[in-house]
Amino acid sequence: MEQGQIYHREPFLNNLAAKLGRKRKQDVQKPEWNTNPQRDVLCDASKDELVDVLKKHCEVIHTQFIETTLSELINVINNVFTQYEVNRIVTWNDERHEQFGLQESLNKKWPSEGKAVHVWDPVLTEKNIEAAEQADVGITYSDITLAESGTVVLFSSKNKGRTVSLLPKTYIAIIPKSTLVPRLTQATTEISKQVKEGKQISSCIDFITGPSNSADIELNLIVGVHGPIKATYILVEDQ
Repeated sequence: MEQGQIYHREPFLNNLAAKLGRKRKQDVQKPEWNTNPQRDVLCDASKDELVDVLKKHCEVIHTQFIETTLSELINVINNVFTQYEVNRIVTWNDERHEQFGLQESLNKKWPSEGKAVHVWDPVLTEKNIEAAEQADVGITYSDITLAESGTVVLFSSKNKGRTVSLLPKTYIAIIPKSTLVPRLTQATTEISKQVKEGKQISSCIDFITGPSNSADIELNLIVGVHGPIKATYILVEDQ
């Protein structure tokens, strides 16, 4: 992975140490903590137990939660389309469409039903964003799913624009059951591992927790202020 250049680091750090009135430290040892609550919470939970945690938290974050199988996924999505009155769809150019059985619907079935389907194409640049702005629904897959907070983690790339989950009226996150982890700790550990292994890391990693919402100074919650007004998580048994 290409590394950026750091200029004037040594003079800066030397000056900082002098201002603090101490010698310059050349090596910092990571502390060993006696307790690690960030790792202990839900550490022994099974996948099924994490599903229950996620399902309960979806109620808190105003997100519809549906469990299904690979064979029933398209039927479930079609039902959500009816619920959301979907006519315009935007989604990633994702190899998982084939794995989860969406490719044929994206290419043929949904267009034949009169639905406009836009698959992210880096060549189209701004037209992708326009399609996302006009879409009734954006569909993505969760790369890591945090059960404790009901958060889907999305790794964007040239084929996976971040606006797909941010600009449409509604949002569908397809969650492979295998992506479930207890909480943020495990997600950051996985990302850190990828960095250490020299893998290409996404330039934008989104942590999305249900539909957009905001609260004023009196904590009056308003959903759908600056993004999708409704969200559905579809958890798929993929193991």
